Amino acid sequence: MILPSKKLRPENSLIYIGGKVLKILDEPRTVSSVWQELKQQQSHNHNTKPLKFTYDWFVLSLDLLFTMGALELYEGRLYKRSM
Repeated sequence: MILPSKKLRPENSLIYIGGKVLKILDEPRTVSSVWQELKQQQSHNHNTKPLKFTYDWFVLSLDLLFTMGALELYEGRLYKRSM
């Protein structure tokens, strides 16, 4: 679930999705705008198969990033923490 396995493609692991989220967060953004950007990036990328994860899976990746200390939420916006 967090890491890829035999039954879970790397592109559908929480760590991969979390990495994509961190890449999107070049400036503070709302959760919904990050979700929209993530889905839009995938629809424009014709070289890969479309990802098959849900909004729930996306939120779990945010939970993982919060737990790892990589994200902060302040006044309704997500911030990437510098480590």
